[in-house]
Amino acid sequence: MFTKSLLVVVLLARLGGVCAAEGEGIYEGLRQRMVDDIASEVRGTSARLSKPGLDTRVLKVMRTVPRHEFVPSPLQAEAYAHRPLPIGYGQTISQPSIVAVMTALLDVDRDSRVLEVGTGSGYQAAVLAELVQHVYSIEIIPELADIARERLQRLGYTNTTTRAGDGYYGWEEHAPFDAIIVTAAASHIPPPLLRQLKPGGRMVIPVGSAFLTQYLMLVHKDHAGQVKTRQVLPVAFVPLTGTR
Repeated sequence: MFTKSLLVVVLLARLGGVCAAEGEGIYEGLRQRMVDDIASEVRGTSARLSKPGLDTRVLKVMRTVPRHEFVPSPLQAEAYAHRPLPIGYGQTISQPSIVAVMTALLDVDRDSRVLEVGTGSGYQAAVLAELVQHVYSIEIIPELADIARERLQRLGYTNTTTRAGDGYYGWEEHAPFDAIIVTAAASHIPPPLLRQLKPGGRMVIPVGSAFLTQYLMLVHKDHAGQVKTRQVLPVAFVPLTGTR
């Protein structure tokens, strides 16, 4: 038989469940609107991407990954806005369209093993984890690496491995990689990353100074080991930092 206090607890739990369900419904709607905006924007820049639109697999994933879980609590209501957001320690989570474009340019599949340089909040790693075999992600700020690792584990992204370290030097232990993504702007393409990119693989990296124009670069290493690069879009990223 229920006591009065137990009844109150049960009612509050049910109310909390309803509120959580309503909240998730709102986020689902915002995610859909975000993806619609991404698709529209990419159609407008399709000539630079050399394709008419984004891979439908990428759009499908971005409809499901809970971006609001990857930003600080006070900013969750803005998580699906079309702009970068601060995540602490002087870092940001990239605007959704850039995440989508960089993911699509990698051209990965279920057998791909990907290196990410710059874990940040873990959102890009989560998007990739839905598409590939495994994501290895390096973050130079230990506190962010710890937060992202816990968050990815809590959300069930078991095919991600995160560590603190200087991503300029890659992750030799797990190389070579089918694809490499760098989420901070470098002054040049790091030679260690080129060496760790598998023949036939792709790298997407912003290149340029924090005070000058940066370009998102697509790097392709052919099966003979020859490297070709192509400028894709002007971008603005925080600088890649390290001990080099």
